[in-house]
Amino acid sequence: MCKKILIVGSSFYPQNSPRSFRTTELAKEFSRQGNDVTVLIPKNDVEHPEFEEKFGVRIKDIGTLRWRHADFGKSKLGRLMTRASKRILSLFFEFPDIELLFKIRKALKKEHGYDLLISIAVPYPNHWGVASEWRKNKNIAKTWVADCGDPFMGNRMDSFNKPFYFMYVEKWFMRKTDYVAITKKDFAVNYYPEFHPKMVEIPQGFNFNDVKIFDSEINNSVPTFAFAGGLFSTGRNPSVLLDYLVKQPKDFKFILYTRSVDLVSPYLEKSEGRIEVRDYIPRSELLYNLSQMDFLVNFEYNPKEQSPSKLIDYGLCKRPVLNIISKDFNPEVVDQFLDGNYENQFEMPDMDQYKIENVCDKFLSLIPN
Repeated sequence: MCKKILIVGSSFYPQNSPRSFRTTELAKEFSRQGNDVTVLIPKNDVEHPEFEEKFGVRIKDIGTLRWRHADFGKSKLGRLMTRASKRILSLFFEFPDIELLFKIRKALKKEHGYDLLISIAVPYPNHWGVASEWRKNKNIAKTWVADCGDPFMGNRMDSFNKPFYFMYVEKWFMRKTDYVAITKKDFAVNYYPEFHPKMVEIPQGFNFNDVKIFDSEINNSVPTFAFAGGLFSTGRNPSVLLDYLVKQPKDFKFILYTRSVDLVSPYLEKSEGRIEVRDYIPRSELLYNLSQMDFLVNFEYNPKEQSPSKLIDYGLCKRPVLNIISKDFNPEVVDQFLDGNYENQFEMPDMDQYKIENVCDKFLSLIPN
């Protein structure tokens, strides 16, 4: 039976991010199943009209986002002031993402009669914008599901904790939701216990039919492996592995698709060309490249802290995965992988749960009969 679905977010095709993939894949699959799908985002008048026609999705514009961080120039002092102002405004005021609250609230005043509303974070002001307009006497939708990528107040990946007053904002919006979707039930520990009964596990979803991987025999001249994604000094820190690799006498090629260059650059010269940093590329191209590696590297997997989206990509590539945990680094396992012995590879989760059709079914099951 056709359902009327509204998806609210800020990242969408053709952006290259996990939240963009989440929003885009849900919209495409809901529409493919015959539902009436509307996406509320900052609309791109170049790519989005073609997307609407191709996938039968209606995209409505919340307006251009205009708030920007100040730029104090290219001098040493100017760069320092720019970094400091960005950090302070982001940490204490959620600037510039807080603009989304006002844009989404205004746009929702014109929307009503949906069976399901899904708001997608990060950033969390997407949820706050919905909450600010969500009233029992307003017929926006029968059911509101706040889909959370990484936690907000309970985020363990940042160097700084959110200011205490955002606790009240998080509790305010979660009280209004019907459900809070998290990618793994284990992540519930990162949210306030009073909202655990509202939480449902809905994994990241992808259309497996769209994935093209290298399906011939892999025959790299030297052990070739890769990592893709963000790196952090407080988690997903590559230093323990890179420290070990640059001391290796054997030849290899380690490619990191990342913009966290500051954590890798100290090792580039020491590696004598064996470690290479590349910028992000479109996901379809990335998966094809990763599928040509001898193995893939994942840093600091913790089921209570890390979203499995990267592991889903790795699973689709069908390559062995070397999982590196800094506090429990095992050089013998690294040596095994470099020698082509993958008996200690990371055990991947069941991939069927990440098929986009199964993910959409989980959302639809939350609509009351």
